[in-house]
Amino acid sequence: MEQRLANCVQLTVNEKQFIENALLSELRVDGRGPLEYRKLSIKFGKDDGSAEVQLGETRVMSFVSAQLVQPYKDRPNEGTLSIFTEFSPMADPSFEPGRPGESAVELGRIIDRGLRESRAIDTESLCILSAKLVWAIRIDIHILDNAGNLVDAANIAALASLLTFRRPECSLGGEDGQQVVVHPPEVREPLPLILHHLPVAVTFGFFSNENLVVLDPTYHEEAVMTGRMTATLNANGDVCAIQKPGEQGIFQHIIMHCLKLAHVKAGDITAKIKDAVEKHNNERALQKIKRRSSSVSVDVCGTTARLRGKQNQSGGGKDNSHLDQLKPKDEANFMECDATSSGQVQINKKDEGSKNFTGGPSSWYGKKDPYSECVNSDLLKAPMDSEC
Repeated sequence: MEQRLANCVQLTVNEKQFIENALLSELRVDGRGPLEYRKLSIKFGKDDGSAEVQLGETRVMSFVSAQLVQPYKDRPNEGTLSIFTEFSPMADPSFEPGRPGESAVELGRIIDRGLRESRAIDTESLCILSAKLVWAIRIDIHILDNAGNLVDAANIAALASLLTFRRPECSLGGEDGQQVVVHPPEVREPLPLILHHLPVAVTFGFFSNENLVVLDPTYHEEAVMTGRMTATLNANGDVCAIQKPGEQGIFQHIIMHCLKLAHVKAGDITAKIKDAVEKHNNERALQKIKRRSSSVSVDVCGTTARLRGKQNQSGGGKDNSHLDQLKPKDEANFMECDATSSGQVQINKKDEGSKNFTGGPSSWYGKKDPYSECVNSDLLKAPMDSEC
């Protein structure tokens, strides 16, 4: 990011010498050691596929979205992945609004190379209909505050948002089986993306003194250093990509030493990302359970219990033989409450009321029946009198 280095705040000669002299003493301006990482914080938004990462004072937000598109002709069975970056002037006065500059393009390419070249995302699982429809995954990265080392923060934000993203489930229908049906989340549970591994970017800074190497450079250190190297590795130690901007040459033994350090740091960052994602998924699962109301089954059983209580109270003055006749039916209905839905229980209650009716025609007189408004009472009296 040579343009980014050129646009940095201009430090005085004394400030540059102070930073370099402190590094020679294995100290940094923020109190860290040369190979120490800043504090990492990962937060997730309400929507799936949104994450905010804070690395020290650097803040980056990432969003993941998907849409159905036609695949490339040379890869008809694979989905696509694209990364877009936005550098806001509010994050750094050196960022210019409008079209993305060289620094924004290079940042997107570093993250894209680590994900694409290592085939971290299973693009074949994004195919819906061969040579016709595939899912196109888009990652939007927004820089909120620049305090140095944007590459690592943006890469972590992209990985966290990919792990929490859910795409709608699709099925094929129609007479010819070529019609794609996209199911909403209310009908079918969305599906997560398949990630084989997590390529983590680790950035090193180099200075005029060949023996000076720092991990996770800050904003002021970027203005002093003469070169950098970003190594993208996974937790297994596989090198996914290496990016080295700048004109300063680096010896081979220094590169190998940086790769060993990057392997250890990639394992630590991977563990932090997975822990944050697991905690987020557990919280989302608890929220879904709370939204599912169990009041239907409770109300049905409660209604059954209240009806039983009323029957016992109303039957207190009657003989015990009548109560014994009603008891087996009530117990059967209570067992039926646990095995049937609310609608079926209500129908069984109506049938029970009609079967357990033991009174004569006089019990209908003087009472308002909900069904008597549309039925002639004279037609009801005749069959009841004939039964008596």
